[in-house]
Amino acid sequence: MLRETLIFIFRGNLLLRIAIAIVLAILVSLFFPELSVHFKILGDLFIQALKSVAPILVFILLIASISGQKAYAQKSIRFIIVLYLLSTFLAALLSVMMSFAFPITLPLSLSDNTQTTSLNTVSEVLSSLLLGMLDNPIKALYNGNYISILFWAILIGFGVRNTSQMTKKFFQDMSNVLSKIVSLMINFAPFGIFGILSSTLATKGTESLKQYSQIILLLVFTMLMMAFIVNPLLVYIINKKNPYPLIWIATKTSGVTAFFTRSSVANIPVNLKICEELKLDKNVYSVTIPLGATINMAGAAITITILTLAAVHTLGQPSYFITTLLLCFLASICAAGSSGIAGGSIMLIPVACNLFGLSPEIAGMVMGVGFVIGIIQDSMETALNSSSDVILTVTGCSHFDTKN
Repeated sequence: MLRETLIFIFRGNLLLRIAIAIVLAILVSLFFPELSVHFKILGDLFIQALKSVAPILVFILLIASISGQKAYAQKSIRFIIVLYLLSTFLAALLSVMMSFAFPITLPLSLSDNTQTTSLNTVSEVLSSLLLGMLDNPIKALYNGNYISILFWAILIGFGVRNTSQMTKKFFQDMSNVLSKIVSLMINFAPFGIFGILSSTLATKGTESLKQYSQIILLLVFTMLMMAFIVNPLLVYIINKKNPYPLIWIATKTSGVTAFFTRSSVANIPVNLKICEELKLDKNVYSVTIPLGATINMAGAAITITILTLAAVHTLGQPSYFITTLLLCFLASICAAGSSGIAGGSIMLIPVACNLFGLSPEIAGMVMGVGFVIGIIQDSMETALNSSSDVILTVTGCSHFDTKN
């Protein structure tokens, strides 16, 4: 009995373990508030682990992702890839609009020692961005300067594309190693979530529960708008047809399955089956569906953007149009590189936080909030990502069928 219990605690269904950790954290904070404060160390350890691995993870992940991309000659495939990227960017843009329409704050444990860099003018934002990009890459990895990490990773990624297969495989293998390390860390997420939530509720009371519920509602509402308003509008503009029959097919089959599997990659066979039943060109969808599971990440872009701007609102940091526009591009790039790792979108939040001068400590706290709400956020995100793969593939194929 003890053996089975230990196996479940450390290796059981992650979703169920997180749900149990959340319930226990609420109960302990209500009945033993003084004891709950001491569990903060569990949350601090979890956040510290995420902060430590995030810089090198982003660096290697983007190099491997860019260097591993293939050139596709078929016009319909290239068109669908453009749709993937456009949809991800529109998701980030929608998230910015929703974040400013409904500004919310996060339950962060801020202290007088928390460091932020306040950028008061647009020129300061641009100069900080450009100077930050050209920082020494080793120094950037050490200090968590994600703008520089992103810049050098993209440059090196394109450079590696012209090297031998052995070099490319090295970066792919390193990406797999880091992904396994992150997966191991995520396996301890229930303990970290228990520590974060119980100590937060003990010190801030039920007000923090209200903040958690607000961020969940904003994320879910934005993802639903993307699924049922923005994507249909994109389909209609391209094909001039009623998009909702297609939206319904993708949502009820691909979206519902992905919601429960919480994996775009695991949902690939479902999406391939849908495309086959719709009698699409197999030479096209056999490429775009697996590719979409790695680069079509509208849900991830929404998560990254909304959580980052919520942190900005919490700290009262100024934000400008140019900064938020850059955030949309950054969120799109980060989202496209977030597949294949556990909690991928949450792990890449520090990149976006860095754009607003938020310190790695604050970014770590935001990631902690992300994991607390991940029980709902991750399912919704995966459902949107996976159903969009089908919608945009069908749209691209239909566009070229009509054109030809």
